[in-house]
Amino acid sequence: MNSCKNQDSVGLGVNSANQINGTLVDTSTIMVNTVKDDSVITSSATKNPLAYFIDPIFGTTESNLAASLSLPGATAYTLPSGTISIDSTKLVLRYIDGFYGDSVASTYTLNVYQLKGTTPFDESVSYYNTKKWDPDLSNLLGSKTFIAHSHDSIKITNIIAGKPDTLIKVPPQLRITINNSFIIKNLFNASSATLASNKVFQNAVKGLYLTLDKNQTTGPGGTLMFSSGDTLAVYCKIVNNGVIDTATIMLPITKLAASIKHTYSTSIQAELANTTTSGNVFYLQGLAGLRTKIKFPNLLTNLRNNLLKKDSDIVLNRAELVITPSPGSNVPYRPIPQITMYKLDIANQRVTLEDANTSDPRSGGVAVFGGRYNPATKQYHFIITAYLQDLLLKRTFDYGAYIAPIDTTNKSTVDIAVTSQIAARTLATGTDKTSPYKIKLNIIYTKIVKQN
Repeated sequence: MNSCKNQDSVGLGVNSANQINGTLVDTSTIMVNTVKDDSVITSSATKNPLAYFIDPIFGTTESNLAASLSLPGATAYTLPSGTISIDSTKLVLRYIDGFYGDSVASTYTLNVYQLKGTTPFDESVSYYNTKKWDPDLSNLLGSKTFIAHSHDSIKITNIIAGKPDTLIKVPPQLRITINNSFIIKNLFNASSATLASNKVFQNAVKGLYLTLDKNQTTGPGGTLMFSSGDTLAVYCKIVNNGVIDTATIMLPITKLAASIKHTYSTSIQAELANTTTSGNVFYLQGLAGLRTKIKFPNLLTNLRNNLLKKDSDIVLNRAELVITPSPGSNVPYRPIPQITMYKLDIANQRVTLEDANTSDPRSGGVAVFGGRYNPATKQYHFIITAYLQDLLLKRTFDYGAYIAPIDTTNKSTVDIAVTSQIAARTLATGTDKTSPYKIKLNIIYTKIVKQN
């Protein structure tokens, strides 16, 4: 089973000697309810979201970034000898895959501030998406208005000490001019004790705060993703014994942490308030936004009970959950490229379904389990045969099962953790009986002779 790669050819085996007949059940009772996702640590993420996105269906998403700033090499630093003058200071933010929103009609304005208060950015602390930072909004360090070209490389001047400057092509990145006075105050005029320890320097600087200006950003906006290996580059001239040279001092941004806020539409607020009836639609949203609780009440229970009275039982050969985004909801914003499904254990912790757990011999592996959006069929599919079989036989208990967004980076295992590294969203058709796109559970089962 683990080597099987075709989702359409998977099922549980049946002993033909005990088999009576097989039946296809097209749909079964399903309940879906949209709920908020759990909080997530964002200070150790590979992708870091900066967002101001007004979604006509979901509402408004905002994500601001706090950044730690280190000395060159993140260690004790000695200033170059001679007289130093700054040509320019650039905050370099490197794009990483994951932009979501409007990259054509929207213009973005990014503002950079310094953190204040008594608590600086501490790299030893795990910061969650719910963290509220305290920036000094009275002192704008830098600002840039731009259109999101997150996949376009650019050319910059490369400064090489002792050699002519050269023009080079670099990967997609955003470069924001920072006020030179910030560097003069915090680096060139810093005390020797501050420069002798990266920790002392970080405590003195406190950190940077990056936010998209809501008043200056036009259009619906979007979510930009940046890598964690960004830099504050200081381009300067050094005069030493009459010799003039150019140099670049690199202050690494060694960690970023996203503070994420979702303001939901009235439709979503109504769905979140509904916990008793199944939704005609349900919502999935990245950036630790929305997931959906799914239940299978009384799954084939009556049928199995009737068969047991006649010395028969049921084996599920195949159980396939089919999810379809609501028509028109994926224009102009595409649906989430991949979603996951998991359950909770008795301790209310997330665990993989049996069909996604490669240590279970019934699992077909990542590709068979499913969850990827198929643009041809405009659907998501999950194979959940083993999970439902165990529910039916009461080998496992329903402490809660969920459908949720995941990032597409991991292709070797089934992710189930909440993530801030995917910004897309999906509006899916729920249990609307009038819709041909309603969520479906297709089951092929076999009646077998009950074994004593």
